[in-house]
Amino acid sequence: MKPAHTPLNAARRLWLKKSAALLAGSGLAGGLMLGSRVARAADYKALVCIFLYGGNDGMNLVVPTDTTRYNQYAGVRQALAIPRGALVGLGSSGFGLHPALGALAPHWNSGMLAPVFNVGPLAVPLTKAQYLAEPEGSPLIPDSLFSHSDQQILWECAGSDALARTGWGGRASTALATTNPVISVGGNGHFGVEDLRTPLVLPGPGSGFGAYGLRPEDTTWEPNRLRKVAVDALYAQPQSVDLATAFASQQTGAFEISQRLSGLVATMPGDTGSVPAIDAAFAPMVSDGYFTNGLAAQLYQVAKLIQGHNTVQGDRQIFFATMGGFDTHSGQVSYGDPANGEHAGLLHALGDALAAFQSAMVGIGMANQVTTFTQADFGRTFAPNSSLGTDHAWGNHQLVMGGAVKGGKTYGTYPTLVLGGPDDVGVEDWELQGRWIPTSAVDQYAATLLSWFGATDAQLATALPNLAHFSQRSLGFL
Repeated sequence: MKPAHTPLNAARRLWLKKSAALLAGSGLAGGLMLGSRVARAADYKALVCIFLYGGNDGMNLVVPTDTTRYNQYAGVRQALAIPRGALVGLGSSGFGLHPALGALAPHWNSGMLAPVFNVGPLAVPLTKAQYLAEPEGSPLIPDSLFSHSDQQILWECAGSDALARTGWGGRASTALATTNPVISVGGNGHFGVEDLRTPLVLPGPGSGFGAYGLRPEDTTWEPNRLRKVAVDALYAQPQSVDLATAFASQQTGAFEISQRLSGLVATMPGDTGSVPAIDAAFAPMVSDGYFTNGLAAQLYQVAKLIQGHNTVQGDRQIFFATMGGFDTHSGQVSYGDPANGEHAGLLHALGDALAAFQSAMVGIGMANQVTTFTQADFGRTFAPNSSLGTDHAWGNHQLVMGGAVKGGKTYGTYPTLVLGGPDDVGVEDWELQGRWIPTSAVDQYAATLLSWFGATDAQLATALPNLAHFSQRSLGFL
């Protein structure tokens, strides 16, 4: 027989429902198991993923500088080609960065930066002949190529299944039994989703963090203090249903983490408790108390959490940051000046934020323990379209940065710069656009990062089940 619903039971259910909604709205509900595992910080390492939504034009991110390949590049890119003299030289590598990325030059010179060429979603190693021979729907071809939403999932989840539920960052967190789930400072995404945990999504610097009205700073007002006491008492009561016990435990954990991290989250440059080395690194992107660069604000938040890793807890932490606007179908460059325009503005913001973050890591003595890397939906067509823009492609170039990076050189295989050539999926005249078939898989890229992070072969197999299809597990940049 079911027990009668007394007024007390009804009130209790209402409290649970309302406080769950408050925590969900604060971004805490996704990481409700945060802090439930043993905290270790003796051998700290962090991975910082920066996802460039829209599909960054990697062909103008890193450009060949040797005469033969530069002439091929300029001949096809036409009005989009960056003048060779404007490129940020990468030593004797035979490549240069887009001029808007000049802030990264010191980190290349210090050996902390490396480009990784032609990476993308793959089910198996694939040649053009194999690609063309496979029927539509073949499991050897990644799902829904050239689609924003699908390719974002394939990059964030690794592999070739656009319906994948968990991300490779999340699966790595599970496999390594990290204290915390992936911490996102750029909103929700597949990258950090686990089977039993979702990312902890944090607001930007200066923001409150927690259930409004129940945070420590709110409970100085007596009615709020009494509400918090009542909520704590409700969650402390024994539950007769396992699901209710799990829910109460998760809610209690969410309150605990909000109390523990709220001070770090809220700190702005110059505030009491801020870190001078971090503040100084990001100072050029702060004006009148506000960040002028959205990615920089996210990475400032990450820098504080790395500096405060004893408070955050755990010796392994994965972060997720985002930047949008890279779907440059038109106006990618300014007329008559390919070194400027929409794409240049995006890369300028990216380069400045990355450079500031790396300087902050050097400043706090954590450079060797933190590796930052980019991802994006896909590359963009080598050939421009009629609107001074580029369209959706496949393989793309990425940047990896950190003290553990084997800098001063490039990694992966740069594509053959011939439309319709061995790396271009196109055959007919209308499709000769330079949509490069990746020569390195997302799985190999991720495995290189996770091996440095401390993953064993068995843990890599759990986090990256598709890795078994590739004989070369590491790309060697760490």
